[in-house]
Amino acid sequence: MSIAVELVPYDPDWPAAFQHIRDKLERLLTPYVVAIEHIGSTSIPGLAAKPLVDIDIILRSSDDVPLATQLLLDQDYEPRGNRYDDDVWAFMLRDGKPPERIYLCPPNNQTHQRRVIFRDHLRSHPDDMAAYARLKLDLAEKHRRDGDRYTAEKRHFVDAIIDKASGTP
Repeated sequence: MSIAVELVPYDPDWPAAFQHIRDKLERLLTPYVVAIEHIGSTSIPGLAAKPLVDIDIILRSSDDVPLATQLLLDQDYEPRGNRYDDDVWAFMLRDGKPPERIYLCPPNNQTHQRRVIFRDHLRSHPDDMAAYARLKLDLAEKHRRDGDRYTAEKRHFVDAIIDKASGTP
């Protein structure tokens, strides 16, 4: 299935949108949540992004995934599965303003940790953020109708930034 790639300029309302969504999710999932983090390009000031808010919800335990899943389903979140076999379960709420993509993560999940390292590095390194912005815009133009390829072709850059930020040679 081809997924269109739509990038928009950074919206300064995204942090407030995240806070609103975070408050809603915290009330909904209180007994299961350790932390709720804004991740992805909308969490990086100045960076063009797909116009949706990505959020990692770190749960107390992997055992909480089925209960948290049911609560999300009851709120009209669409299940998107565990695409990368990393114990991270994705959900989408398309009618949110902006749309929301939620990930349920068990504690100490490597995917979540890598996302935070990448986000924090780009927030504090404007040259790397600018390079990523150029890459995203180039790939969005090149793969306008292939979201999976767009994402896959960013992987090398993302991995290099995570290695750089982690001190890995």
